Amino acid sequence: MKVGKSAFYCWRKRPKQTITAEDLHLNARMKKLFANSWESLGSREMAKKLNEEGIRIGRGKTRRRMKSLGLIVQQRRAYKVTTRRDERAGVADNLLNQNFNPVGINQVWAGDITYLKTTQGWMYLAVVMDLYSRRIVGWAIDKRMTTSLICEAIDRAVAIRQPSKGLVFHSDRGSHPLCHHTCRL
Repeated sequence: MKVGKSAFYCWRKRPKQTITAEDLHLNARMKKLFANSWESLGSREMAKKLNEEGIRIGRGKTRRRMKSLGLIVQQRRAYKVTTRRDERAGVADNLLNQNFNPVGINQVWAGDITYLKTTQGWMYLAVVMDLYSRRIVGWAIDKRMTTSLICEAIDRAVAIRQPSKGLVFHSDRGSHPLCHHTCRL
């Protein structure tokens, strides 16, 4: 075990540590609060909640106890829903059938919206990609996720690439591309 004899005998003479009922109650309460917060309650907020319940505890002791109990905060990624399907709207046929490798330029474009968290708040980015070259051929950014955001990205792509008739635009079929707003294509 690679422990010196003197350390072993010193450990044997040491009195056993007993856990009080108060400590058991505190441990159980901390675990319950942590679980109820979806594992996002840090030591500062944990100490605050315990103090509100009448359990006097400082942040340092809370931090040490959380560490000994294995209560590790899981950081959540900021998330915004960008695909909202409107069941009342008609859905276009899936012309690609998972074949995302066209044989020529400007035959199939794909578009999507993503979100960016900035210091000024959420920004929405609409992109249009040519699936043959895998290049972004159009994009638009705005504070609001609207159909005109998508149309602006498509309009930019059309202005730059000037595709011929027969171009297929593929999206995830969210409600924004399905709206009855006219885009130049």
